[in-house]
Amino acid sequence: MLDYILFIIGIALIIVGLAGCFLPILPGPPMSYAAIILLQLSRFGQFNATTLIVLGAITVAVMILDFVIPVLWTKKIGGSKYGTTGAAVGLIAGLFFVPVGLIIGPLIGAFIGEFIFNNDVNQAFKAAIGSFIGFLTGIGLKLAASAVMAFMFFREFIRYF
Repeated sequence: MLDYILFIIGIALIIVGLAGCFLPILPGPPMSYAAIILLQLSRFGQFNATTLIVLGAITVAVMILDFVIPVLWTKKIGGSKYGTTGAAVGLIAGLFFVPVGLIIGPLIGAFIGEFIFNNDVNQAFKAAIGSFIGFLTGIGLKLAASAVMAFMFFREFIRYF
């Protein structure tokens, strides 16, 4: 019975993990990795130690890159930390206008943050584009990691039977 409870909680974590790739409040890949661990704790999971370590390392790397990539893109294009902070604020504000707000929020936030910092529309637009590209790259990395873990979760469960 406990095995099925762990499996059901794992499914919930997979769903939350995939949603967390788009919602900054939820840590997507760590939730997906937690689902893998729960499946491993049940009789359905037969992952080897290497797989668990590699998935854990990927989870940590993706979460670090999610914070670094928008900053790197903003800096690469010539923006400041104000543009990056504005993108984060715009992303949170965009949650109230899902799904369009999640896409436009960081763009507008980065533009406003950079414009307040240096009062140059062209520079603010460049920073906004850089932050936005970084944001989308982060989503792509998180989604790829979480999707792989979701696939492995269900493949391992099906393999049991």
